[in-house]
Amino acid sequence: MMGLMASEETRAVDTRTAMSPTERDTPTPTGASEATLEKGPARAWATRLVIAGILLSAANLRPAITSLGALLEEVRDGLGMSGSVAGLLTSVPPLCFAVFGVTAPRLARRFGPAAVVCVGMAAIFTGLLIRPYAGGTAGFLAASALALMGIAVSNVLMPVIVKRWFPDRVGSMTGLYSMVLALGTSLPAAVTVPLTHAMGGNWKPGLAVWAVLAAAAVLPWIPLVRQGRQEAAAAARSASAPASASVPGSAPGSAAAGELPPLRITRSRTAWALAVFFGLQATAAYITMGWMPQIFRDAGVSAGTAGLLLAVTMVMGVPLAFVIPRIAARLPHQGPIVLVLGVCGFAGYAGLYFAPAAGAWAWALLLGIANCAFPLALTMVGMRARSGPGVAQLSAFAQSTGYLISIPGPLLVGVLYQHSGGWGLPIALMAGLMVPQMVVGVLAGRDRTVEEEAAAR
Repeated sequence: MMGLMASEETRAVDTRTAMSPTERDTPTPTGASEATLEKGPARAWATRLVIAGILLSAANLRPAITSLGALLEEVRDGLGMSGSVAGLLTSVPPLCFAVFGVTAPRLARRFGPAAVVCVGMAAIFTGLLIRPYAGGTAGFLAASALALMGIAVSNVLMPVIVKRWFPDRVGSMTGLYSMVLALGTSLPAAVTVPLTHAMGGNWKPGLAVWAVLAAAAVLPWIPLVRQGRQEAAAAARSASAPASASVPGSAPGSAAAGELPPLRITRSRTAWALAVFFGLQATAAYITMGWMPQIFRDAGVSAGTAGLLLAVTMVMGVPLAFVIPRIAARLPHQGPIVLVLGVCGFAGYAGLYFAPAAGAWAWALLLGIANCAFPLALTMVGMRARSGPGVAQLSAFAQSTGYLISIPGPLLVGVLYQHSGGWGLPIALMAGLMVPQMVVGVLAGRDRTVEEEAAAR
Protein backbone atom coordinates (compact mmCIF):
# COMPACT_ATOMS: atom_id res chain seq x y z
CA MET A 1 0.00 0.00 0.00
CA MET A 2 2.86 2.37 0.77
CA GLY A 3 4.23 1.81 -2.72
CA LEU A 4 0.90 2.76 -4.23
CA MET A 5 0.79 5.90 -2.12
CA ALA A 6 4.31 6.82 -3.17
CA SER A 7 3.49 6.44 -6.86
CA GLU A 8 0.38 8.55 -6.39
CA GLU A 9 2.50 11.23 -4.73
CA THR A 10 4.95 11.20 -7.66
CA ARG A 11 2.12 11.55 -10.14
CA ALA A 12 0.62 14.44 -8.15
CA VAL A 13 3.99 16.25 -8.12
CA ASP A 14 4.46 15.68 -11.85
CA THR A 15 0.98 16.99 -12.55
CA ARG A 16 1.60 20.10 -10.50
CA THR A 17 4.95 20.69 -12.22
CA ALA A 18 3.18 20.60 -15.58
CA MET A 19 0.78 23.36 -14.53
CA SER A 20 1.11 26.89 -15.71
CA PRO A 21 2.65 29.46 -13.34
CA THR A 22 -0.81 30.91 -12.72
CA GLU A 23 -2.17 27.51 -11.71
CA ARG A 24 0.82 26.76 -9.49
CA ASP A 25 0.48 30.09 -7.71
CA THR A 26 -3.20 29.54 -7.00
CA PRO A 27 -3.96 28.77 -3.33
CA THR A 28 -4.46 25.01 -3.12
CA PRO A 29 -6.52 24.31 0.00
CA THR A 30 -10.16 25.13 -0.65
CA GLY A 31 -11.23 27.66 1.93
CA ALA A 32 -8.04 27.25 3.97
CA SER A 33 -7.02 30.03 6.30
CA GLU A 34 -3.61 30.85 7.71
CA ALA A 35 -4.62 29.10 10.90
CA THR A 36 -5.17 25.90 8.96
CA LEU A 37 -1.72 26.00 7.37
CA GLU A 38 0.09 26.99 10.55
CA LYS A 39 3.30 25.03 11.14
CA GLY A 40 4.70 23.70 14.37
CA PRO A 41 3.57 21.42 17.19
CA ALA A 42 0.00 22.70 17.16
CA ARG A 43 -0.30 21.97 13.47
CA ALA A 44 1.18 18.48 13.87
CA TRP A 45 -1.22 17.72 16.72
CA ALA A 46 -4.20 18.95 14.72
CA THR A 47 -3.09 16.99 11.66
CA ARG A 48 -3.02 13.76 13.65
CA LEU A 49 -6.54 14.48 14.89
CA VAL A 50 -7.74 15.15 11.34
CA ILE A 51 -6.24 11.88 10.07
CA ALA A 52 -7.89 9.97 12.91
CA GLY A 53 -11.17 11.77 12.26
CA ILE A 54 -11.08 11.07 8.52
CA LEU A 55 -10.35 7.37 8.95
CA LEU A 56 -12.86 6.81 11.76
CA SER A 57 -15.50 8.75 9.84
CA ALA A 58 -14.83 6.74 6.68
CA ALA A 59 -15.32 3.54 8.68
CA ASN A 60 -18.80 4.77 9.69
CA LEU A 61 -20.17 5.70 6.25
CA ARG A 62 -21.65 2.27 5.42
CA PRO A 63 -22.20 0.04 8.53
CA ALA A 64 -25.72 1.42 8.99
CA ILE A 65 -26.58 -0.05 5.58
CA THR A 66 -24.63 -3.30 5.33
CA SER A 67 -25.26 -4.42 8.92
CA LEU A 68 -28.98 -4.12 8.24
CA GLY A 69 -28.67 -6.12 5.00
CA ALA A 70 -27.15 -9.03 6.93
CA LEU A 71 -30.10 -9.11 9.38
CA LEU A 72 -32.90 -7.93 7.12
CA GLU A 73 -34.93 -11.12 7.51
CA GLU A 74 -34.78 -10.93 11.33
CA VAL A 75 -35.71 -7.24 11.27
CA ARG A 76 -38.65 -7.91 8.95
CA ASP A 77 -39.93 -10.70 11.18
CA GLY A 78 -39.37 -8.72 14.37
CA LEU A 79 -41.16 -5.60 13.12
CA GLY A 80 -43.74 -7.35 10.93
CA MET A 81 -42.54 -5.65 7.73
CA SER A 82 -43.93 -6.60 4.35
CA GLY A 83 -41.62 -7.06 1.39
CA SER A 84 -42.70 -3.67 0.02
CA VAL A 85 -41.87 -1.88 3.27
CA ALA A 86 -38.52 -3.67 3.40
CA GLY A 87 -37.89 -2.44 -0.13
CA LEU A 88 -38.72 1.09 1.04
CA LEU A 89 -36.18 0.64 3.83
CA THR A 90 -33.48 -0.23 1.31
CA SER A 91 -34.44 2.89 -0.71
CA VAL A 92 -33.94 5.23 2.25
CA PRO A 93 -30.11 5.54 1.90
CA PRO A 94 -30.06 7.06 -1.61
CA LEU A 95 -33.02 9.29 -0.71
CA CYS A 96 -31.20 10.65 2.32
CA PHE A 97 -27.96 11.05 0.35
CA ALA A 98 -29.78 13.06 -2.34
CA VAL A 99 -31.76 15.25 0.07
CA PHE A 100 -29.31 15.87 2.93
CA GLY A 101 -26.07 15.75 0.93
CA VAL A 102 -27.10 18.90 -0.93
CA THR A 103 -27.15 20.84 2.35
CA ALA A 104 -23.59 19.91 3.36
CA PRO A 105 -21.70 22.70 1.51
CA ARG A 106 -23.99 25.39 2.90
CA LEU A 107 -23.71 24.01 6.43
CA ALA A 108 -19.93 23.82 6.10
CA ARG A 109 -19.73 27.47 5.02
CA ARG A 110 -21.81 28.50 8.02
CA PHE A 111 -20.38 26.30 10.77
CA GLY A 112 -17.14 24.86 9.37
CA PRO A 113 -16.58 21.35 7.95
CA ALA A 114 -15.24 19.92 11.22
CA ALA A 115 -18.33 20.97 13.16
CA VAL A 116 -20.69 19.54 10.54
CA VAL A 117 -18.84 16.20 10.39
CA CYS A 118 -18.77 16.07 14.20
CA VAL A 119 -22.55 16.53 14.32
CA GLY A 120 -22.88 14.02 11.47
CA MET A 121 -21.01 11.36 13.43
CA ALA A 122 -23.16 12.14 16.49
CA ALA A 123 -26.27 11.68 14.32
CA ILE A 124 -24.98 8.30 13.13
CA PHE A 125 -24.32 7.25 16.74
CA THR A 126 -27.77 8.34 17.89
CA GLY A 127 -29.61 6.77 14.96
CA LEU A 128 -27.81 3.43 15.21
CA LEU A 129 -28.29 3.28 18.96
CA ILE A 130 -32.02 3.95 19.03
CA ARG A 131 -33.31 2.40 15.80
CA PRO A 132 -33.51 -1.23 17.03
CA TYR A 133 -35.44 -0.06 20.10
CA ALA A 134 -37.54 2.71 18.49
CA GLY A 135 -40.68 0.58 18.64
CA GLY A 136 -42.30 -0.25 15.32
CA THR A 137 -41.52 0.22 11.66
CA ALA A 138 -42.05 4.01 11.65
CA GLY A 139 -39.58 4.53 14.48
CA PHE A 140 -37.06 2.21 12.84
CA LEU A 141 -37.29 4.16 9.57
CA ALA A 142 -37.00 7.54 11.35
CA ALA A 143 -33.91 6.47 13.32
CA SER A 144 -32.37 5.02 10.16
CA ALA A 145 -32.99 8.34 8.39
CA LEU A 146 -31.22 10.18 11.23
CA ALA A 147 -28.14 7.98 10.88
CA LEU A 148 -28.21 8.30 7.09
CA MET A 149 -28.48 12.08 7.37
CA GLY A 150 -25.20 12.08 9.28
CA ILE A 151 -23.66 9.79 6.66
CA ALA A 152 -24.87 12.04 3.82
CA VAL A 153 -23.28 15.28 5.07
CA SER A 154 -20.10 13.53 6.18
CA ASN A 155 -19.76 11.72 2.87
CA VAL A 156 -19.88 15.02 0.97
CA LEU A 157 -17.44 16.84 3.27
CA MET A 158 -14.73 14.18 3.57
CA PRO A 159 -13.10 15.16 0.23
CA VAL A 160 -13.29 18.83 1.25
CA ILE A 161 -11.43 18.14 4.49
CA VAL A 162 -8.83 16.01 2.69
CA LYS A 163 -8.17 18.77 0.18
CA ARG A 164 -8.00 21.47 2.86
CA TRP A 165 -5.59 19.70 5.20
CA PHE A 166 -3.58 17.67 2.70
CA PRO A 167 -3.39 19.71 -0.52
CA ASP A 168 -0.13 18.02 -1.54
CA ARG A 169 -1.28 14.49 -0.58
CA VAL A 170 -4.79 14.35 -1.98
CA GLY A 171 -4.16 11.12 -3.90
CA SER A 172 -2.68 9.11 -1.05
CA MET A 173 -5.15 10.37 1.55
CA THR A 174 -8.10 9.75 -0.75
CA GLY A 175 -6.83 6.23 -1.45
CA LEU A 176 -6.45 5.53 2.26
CA TYR A 177 -9.88 7.00 2.98
CA SER A 178 -11.46 4.93 0.18
CA MET A 179 -9.82 1.76 1.47
CA VAL A 180 -11.17 2.31 5.00
CA LEU A 181 -14.61 3.10 3.57
CA ALA A 182 -14.57 -0.20 1.67
CA LEU A 183 -13.51 -2.05 4.82
CA GLY A 184 -16.27 -0.29 6.75
CA THR A 185 -18.68 -1.53 4.12
CA SER A 186 -17.59 -5.16 4.10
CA LEU A 187 -16.75 -5.79 7.76
CA PRO A 188 -20.27 -5.24 9.16
CA ALA A 189 -21.68 -7.52 6.48
CA ALA A 190 -19.29 -10.27 7.56
CA VAL A 191 -19.44 -10.01 11.35
CA THR A 192 -22.94 -8.71 12.18
CA VAL A 193 -24.51 -12.18 12.18
CA PRO A 194 -21.74 -13.80 14.31
CA LEU A 195 -21.88 -10.84 16.72
CA THR A 196 -25.64 -11.24 16.98
CA HIS A 197 -25.28 -14.94 17.80
CA ALA A 198 -22.60 -14.14 20.40
CA MET A 199 -24.98 -11.69 22.08
CA GLY A 200 -27.78 -14.20 22.47
CA GLY A 201 -29.25 -14.24 18.96
CA ASN A 202 -31.28 -11.05 19.39
CA TRP A 203 -31.05 -8.84 16.28
CA LYS A 204 -31.52 -5.61 18.26
CA PRO A 205 -28.14 -5.51 20.03
CA GLY A 206 -26.61 -6.99 16.89
CA LEU A 207 -27.53 -3.78 15.05
CA ALA A 208 -27.03 -1.37 17.96
CA VAL A 209 -23.42 -2.48 18.56
CA TRP A 210 -22.27 -0.45 15.54
CA ALA A 211 -23.12 2.72 17.43
CA VAL A 212 -19.90 2.17 19.42
CA LEU A 213 -17.82 2.74 16.29
CA ALA A 214 -19.75 5.93 15.55
CA ALA A 215 -19.19 7.20 19.09
CA ALA A 216 -15.45 6.76 18.64
CA ALA A 217 -15.62 8.79 15.42
CA VAL A 218 -17.09 11.80 17.25
CA LEU A 219 -14.10 12.24 19.56
CA PRO A 220 -11.36 13.46 17.17
CA TRP A 221 -13.61 16.17 15.76
CA ILE A 222 -14.50 17.83 19.05
CA PRO A 223 -11.13 19.64 19.47
CA LEU A 224 -11.24 20.60 15.78
CA VAL A 225 -14.59 22.38 16.00
CA ARG A 226 -12.91 25.45 17.50
CA GLN A 227 -10.37 25.37 14.67
CA GLY A 228 -13.24 25.31 12.18
CA ARG A 229 -14.79 28.38 13.80
CA GLN A 230 -11.46 30.21 13.55
CA GLU A 231 -11.28 29.34 9.86
CA ALA A 232 -14.80 30.63 9.28
CA ALA A 233 -13.96 33.88 11.05
CA ALA A 234 -10.79 34.28 8.96
CA ALA A 235 -12.76 33.65 5.77
CA ALA A 236 -15.33 36.26 6.81
CA ARG A 237 -12.56 38.83 7.40
CA SER A 238 -10.99 38.03 4.04
CA ALA A 239 -14.32 38.43 2.29
CA SER A 240 -14.25 42.13 3.17
CA ALA A 241 -10.82 42.56 1.50
CA PRO A 242 -10.47 44.29 -1.92
CA ALA A 243 -11.83 42.36 -4.90
CA SER A 244 -8.33 41.79 -6.26
CA ALA A 245 -7.38 39.72 -3.21
CA SER A 246 -7.66 35.95 -3.09
CA VAL A 247 -11.05 34.83 -1.85
CA PRO A 248 -10.83 32.05 0.76
CA GLY A 249 -13.53 29.49 0.30
CA SER A 250 -13.46 29.68 -3.50
CA ALA A 251 -12.30 26.72 -5.49
CA PRO A 252 -8.66 26.64 -6.61
CA GLY A 253 -8.22 28.72 -9.70
CA SER A 254 -11.71 30.17 -9.59
CA ALA A 255 -12.46 33.83 -9.89
CA ALA A 256 -14.08 35.91 -7.21
CA ALA A 257 -17.80 35.65 -6.91
CA GLY A 258 -19.57 37.32 -9.77
CA GLU A 259 -16.61 37.48 -12.18
CA LEU A 260 -17.48 34.31 -14.11
CA PRO A 261 -20.94 33.26 -15.27
CA PRO A 262 -22.12 29.95 -13.81
CA LEU A 263 -21.77 26.88 -15.98
CA ARG A 264 -25.06 25.81 -17.55
CA ILE A 265 -24.46 22.20 -16.59
CA THR A 266 -27.88 20.98 -17.77
CA ARG A 267 -26.95 21.90 -21.36
CA SER A 268 -24.27 19.21 -21.40
CA ARG A 269 -25.23 15.78 -22.71
CA THR A 270 -22.15 14.31 -21.05
CA ALA A 271 -23.31 15.67 -17.68
CA TRP A 272 -26.69 13.98 -18.11
CA ALA A 273 -25.06 10.73 -19.25
CA LEU A 274 -22.76 10.78 -16.23
CA ALA A 275 -25.66 11.54 -13.87
CA VAL A 276 -27.68 8.59 -15.23
CA PHE A 277 -24.62 6.33 -15.09
CA PHE A 278 -24.04 7.36 -11.48
CA GLY A 279 -27.69 6.70 -10.66
CA LEU A 280 -27.80 3.26 -12.25
CA GLN A 281 -24.57 2.08 -10.62
CA ALA A 282 -25.91 3.37 -7.28
CA THR A 283 -29.14 1.46 -7.91
CA ALA A 284 -27.18 -1.76 -8.40
CA ALA A 285 -25.05 -1.09 -5.31
CA TYR A 286 -27.98 -0.46 -2.98
CA ILE A 287 -29.95 -3.41 -4.32
CA THR A 288 -26.88 -5.56 -3.69
CA MET A 289 -26.31 -4.24 -0.16
CA GLY A 290 -29.96 -4.49 0.76
CA TRP A 291 -31.08 -7.72 -0.90
CA MET A 292 -28.16 -9.96 -1.88
CA PRO A 293 -27.89 -11.72 1.52
CA GLN A 294 -31.62 -12.48 1.36
CA ILE A 295 -31.27 -13.93 -2.15
CA PHE A 296 -28.59 -16.32 -0.91
CA ARG A 297 -30.52 -17.21 2.25
CA ASP A 298 -33.64 -18.03 0.26
CA ALA A 299 -31.47 -20.31 -1.89
CA GLY A 300 -30.46 -22.32 1.18
CA VAL A 301 -27.26 -20.52 2.19
CA SER A 302 -26.86 -19.96 5.94
CA ALA A 303 -27.22 -16.47 7.39
CA GLY A 304 -23.56 -16.28 8.40
CA THR A 305 -22.35 -17.37 4.97
CA ALA A 306 -24.73 -14.93 3.26
CA GLY A 307 -23.19 -12.12 5.29
CA LEU A 308 -19.71 -13.26 4.29
CA LEU A 309 -20.73 -13.33 0.64
CA LEU A 310 -21.91 -9.72 0.89
CA ALA A 311 -18.62 -8.87 2.58
CA VAL A 312 -16.71 -10.44 -0.33
CA THR A 313 -18.72 -8.35 -2.77
CA MET A 314 -18.05 -5.16 -0.83
CA VAL A 315 -14.36 -5.83 -0.13
CA MET A 316 -13.63 -6.01 -3.85
CA GLY A 317 -13.76 -2.23 -3.70
CA VAL A 318 -10.56 -2.10 -1.62
CA PRO A 319 -8.03 -3.07 -4.33
CA LEU A 320 -10.11 -1.99 -7.32
CA ALA A 321 -10.63 1.52 -5.93
CA PHE A 322 -6.87 1.96 -6.44
CA VAL A 323 -6.60 0.18 -9.79
CA ILE A 324 -9.63 1.35 -11.80
CA PRO A 325 -9.11 5.14 -11.45
CA ARG A 326 -5.44 4.77 -12.46
CA ILE A 327 -6.33 2.83 -15.60
CA ALA A 328 -9.23 5.15 -16.43
CA ALA A 329 -7.07 8.27 -16.14
CA ARG A 330 -4.67 6.88 -18.77
CA LEU A 331 -7.41 6.19 -21.34
CA PRO A 332 -8.94 8.88 -23.57
CA HIS A 333 -12.24 6.93 -23.52
CA GLN A 334 -13.44 5.04 -20.43
CA GLY A 335 -16.11 3.12 -22.35
CA PRO A 336 -14.13 -0.16 -22.45
CA ILE A 337 -13.94 -0.23 -18.63
CA VAL A 338 -17.69 0.41 -18.45
CA LEU A 339 -18.30 -2.56 -20.76
CA VAL A 340 -16.02 -4.90 -18.78
CA LEU A 341 -17.80 -4.02 -15.53
CA GLY A 342 -21.16 -4.48 -17.22
CA VAL A 343 -20.27 -7.94 -18.51
CA CYS A 344 -19.20 -8.95 -14.99
CA GLY A 345 -22.57 -7.73 -13.72
CA PHE A 346 -24.46 -9.76 -16.35
CA ALA A 347 -22.49 -12.88 -15.44
CA GLY A 348 -23.13 -12.39 -11.72
CA TYR A 349 -26.88 -11.91 -12.18
CA ALA A 350 -27.07 -14.92 -14.50
CA GLY A 351 -25.41 -16.99 -11.82
CA LEU A 352 -27.84 -15.76 -9.17
CA TYR A 353 -30.72 -16.72 -11.46
CA PHE A 354 -29.59 -20.22 -12.49
CA ALA A 355 -27.44 -21.47 -9.57
CA PRO A 356 -27.48 -19.04 -6.64
CA ALA A 357 -26.13 -21.46 -4.03
CA ALA A 358 -23.86 -23.67 -6.15
CA GLY A 359 -21.68 -20.83 -7.42
CA ALA A 360 -22.35 -18.31 -4.66
CA TRP A 361 -18.71 -17.26 -4.16
CA ALA A 362 -18.15 -16.72 -7.90
CA TRP A 363 -21.31 -14.59 -8.21
CA ALA A 364 -20.27 -12.53 -5.19
CA LEU A 365 -16.87 -11.82 -6.78
CA LEU A 366 -18.37 -10.90 -10.16
CA LEU A 367 -20.92 -8.55 -8.61
CA GLY A 368 -18.18 -7.02 -6.48
CA ILE A 369 -16.25 -6.19 -9.66
CA ALA A 370 -19.40 -4.78 -11.31
CA ASN A 371 -20.10 -2.56 -8.30
CA CYS A 372 -16.71 -0.89 -8.79
CA ALA A 373 -18.44 1.37 -11.30
CA PHE A 374 -18.58 3.81 -8.36
CA PRO A 375 -14.86 4.78 -8.35
CA LEU A 376 -15.00 4.85 -12.15
CA ALA A 377 -17.88 7.35 -12.00
CA LEU A 378 -15.96 9.57 -9.58
CA THR A 379 -12.91 9.43 -11.86
CA MET A 380 -14.97 10.46 -14.88
CA VAL A 381 -16.39 13.40 -12.94
CA GLY A 382 -12.87 14.77 -12.59
CA MET A 383 -12.02 14.09 -16.26
CA ARG A 384 -15.15 15.49 -17.89
CA ALA A 385 -14.70 19.05 -16.57
CA ARG A 386 -11.83 21.39 -17.36
CA SER A 387 -11.84 23.70 -14.32
CA GLY A 388 -12.13 23.34 -10.56
CA PRO A 389 -15.56 25.04 -10.42
CA GLY A 390 -16.67 22.88 -13.34
CA VAL A 391 -15.70 19.71 -11.46
CA ALA A 392 -17.60 20.91 -8.38
CA GLN A 393 -20.74 21.67 -10.40
CA LEU A 394 -20.55 18.40 -12.33
CA SER A 395 -20.00 16.40 -9.14
CA ALA A 396 -22.97 18.00 -7.39
CA PHE A 397 -25.21 17.56 -10.43
CA ALA A 398 -24.20 13.97 -11.17
CA GLN A 399 -24.42 12.77 -7.56
CA SER A 400 -27.65 14.53 -6.55
CA THR A 401 -29.41 13.55 -9.78
CA GLY A 402 -27.94 10.06 -9.64
CA TYR A 403 -29.06 9.35 -6.09
CA LEU A 404 -32.58 10.51 -6.98
CA ILE A 405 -32.57 8.09 -9.93
CA SER A 406 -31.46 5.23 -7.66
CA ILE A 407 -34.30 5.58 -5.16
CA PRO A 408 -37.00 3.44 -6.88
CA GLY A 409 -34.73 0.46 -7.60
CA PRO A 410 -34.51 -1.26 -4.19
CA LEU A 411 -38.20 -0.53 -3.54
CA LEU A 412 -39.21 -2.07 -6.88
CA VAL A 413 -37.14 -5.17 -6.10
CA GLY A 414 -39.04 -5.60 -2.82
CA VAL A 415 -42.40 -5.21 -4.56
CA LEU A 416 -41.51 -7.71 -7.29
CA TYR A 417 -40.20 -10.18 -4.71
CA GLN A 418 -43.37 -9.98 -2.64
CA HIS A 419 -45.82 -10.27 -5.52
CA SER A 420 -43.96 -12.87 -7.58
CA GLY A 421 -43.00 -15.05 -4.63
CA GLY A 422 -39.43 -15.52 -5.83
CA TRP A 423 -36.29 -13.86 -7.10
CA GLY A 424 -36.67 -14.50 -10.85
CA LEU A 425 -38.27 -11.15 -11.73
CA PRO A 426 -36.09 -9.04 -9.38
CA ILE A 427 -32.90 -10.58 -10.77
CA ALA A 428 -34.16 -10.05 -14.33
CA LEU A 429 -34.73 -6.38 -13.45
CA MET A 430 -31.19 -6.06 -12.06
CA ALA A 431 -29.71 -7.61 -15.20
CA GLY A 432 -31.91 -5.44 -17.44
CA LEU A 433 -30.69 -2.25 -15.77
CA MET A 434 -27.14 -3.13 -16.78
CA VAL A 435 -28.00 -2.37 -20.43
CA PRO A 436 -28.77 1.35 -20.02
CA GLN A 437 -25.93 1.60 -17.48
CA MET A 438 -23.45 0.41 -20.11
CA VAL A 439 -24.93 2.69 -22.80
CA VAL A 440 -24.81 5.89 -20.76
CA GLY A 441 -21.44 4.89 -19.30
CA VAL A 442 -19.95 4.69 -22.79
CA LEU A 443 -21.45 8.10 -23.62
CA ALA A 444 -20.10 9.61 -20.39
CA GLY A 445 -16.66 8.14 -21.06
CA ARG A 446 -16.08 10.07 -24.30
CA ASP A 447 -13.13 12.49 -24.37
CA ARG A 448 -14.91 15.83 -24.00
CA THR A 449 -15.73 18.38 -21.29
CA VAL A 450 -19.01 19.75 -20.02
CA GLU A 451 -17.74 23.32 -20.47
CA GLU A 452 -17.29 22.75 -24.22
CA GLU A 453 -20.73 21.19 -24.59
CA ALA A 454 -22.49 23.87 -22.54
CA ALA A 455 -20.82 26.65 -24.56
CA ALA A 456 -21.63 24.98 -27.88
CA ARG A 457 -25.33 24.77 -27.06
